[in-house]
Amino acid sequence: MNNKNLYIVRCGEVALKGMNKPYFERVLLERVRAAVRVIDPEAELKWIDGLMFARVDRTLPRETVIRTISRVFGIASVSPAVEAEKDIEKIGETAADFMMELMEEEDIKTFKVKAKRADKNFPIPSPEIGRIVGAKILKRAKVLRVDVHEPDCQIFVDVRREGAYVFRDKIKGFGGLPLGTNGRGLILMSGGIDSPVAAFMMAKRGMRIDAVHFHSYPYTSPMAQKKVERLCGVLAGYMGTLRMHVVNLLPIQEEIVKNCPEEETTILVRRFMMRIAESIAEKQKDMMLITGEDLGQVASQTAEALVVTDAVVKMPVMRPLIAMDKVDIIDKAKEIGTYDISIEPYEDCCTVFLPKHPVTKPKLERIEHSEAKLDVETLVKNAVESAEIVEIGPDAYALS
Repeated sequence: MNNKNLYIVRCGEVALKGMNKPYFERVLLERVRAAVRVIDPEAELKWIDGLMFARVDRTLPRETVIRTISRVFGIASVSPAVEAEKDIEKIGETAADFMMELMEEEDIKTFKVKAKRADKNFPIPSPEIGRIVGAKILKRAKVLRVDVHEPDCQIFVDVRREGAYVFRDKIKGFGGLPLGTNGRGLILMSGGIDSPVAAFMMAKRGMRIDAVHFHSYPYTSPMAQKKVERLCGVLAGYMGTLRMHVVNLLPIQEEIVKNCPEEETTILVRRFMMRIAESIAEKQKDMMLITGEDLGQVASQTAEALVVTDAVVKMPVMRPLIAMDKVDIIDKAKEIGTYDISIEPYEDCCTVFLPKHPVTKPKLERIEHSEAKLDVETLVKNAVESAEIVEIGPDAYALS
């Protein structure tokens, strides 16, 4: 074991799953194992009493290991830790060694020890463990003093059935549920800020994600599609390979502009997108559609417009951002690494034939009357049949 570092990994909601907990734990272990073995094929992972213990090659930077584990959905926190024999003297010595290493890396003047005795057969209660370990640290590092309110460093001691562990940090993970435990969904993926965040949030809830992207070439640049592929590459770092269906929407847009009122163009195009997405989702065995719409943000996202849009599909439509403020969506995009790509100035198909005064409160009867002038079934069929499929994996683009 001396050639490996120990990491204690905690799950979030998985711990609350009752009778289904073993299933969720098994899937989560598989997800973490797959992620960690990319950087260390010999890594050892197992569950012990509700905690996951990962032993990883000690030559790997801890930041790399922590980033790899913490971005797996279902992980609440990660702690680099050291193991000690279940003897109070050994625990104290291990904690003192641990503190001395920390003091070599940073300026620490005050500390606090917080002990937990998960193994009730251990003869010393938690407060006494903390006192004894604290005394051991003070004896070794005489420049330190105890501060129980605002310490520079807090040391945790966890005494469990299988051993004792000393650690400092609990690095927060994304939480959520293990990928693949909550079905499949299809995201309508634009090149903007919102849809990548929506995809991330649904994947965080355990859903596997497919994507559909609409373009209007030659009115939109091929670089706009490349931008979306790069966004999917970032997302793939969290959720594995994404299958993206690329659809040319221009023939449909031209028919709408030629035959329908200008102010209805946006909502009519949106309804076609939903029809096409549903058709693709059914072939993919996806259970629902996902969009990045935020209530009232633009003309096509008013309550009336969303009702008219959804009327063309039978499949449930998930909108995880619907009540979020734009600033919160931007913050999440920055956190997951999609923001800088999203703001690159490549126009998407929604900017083509954009009406000067789009209808904001469309009436379903009027929209259906306008659509009656179009061969809806043929237009949708041609769009679906001409779709190209791009498989995008996490190795396609560099991840920060």
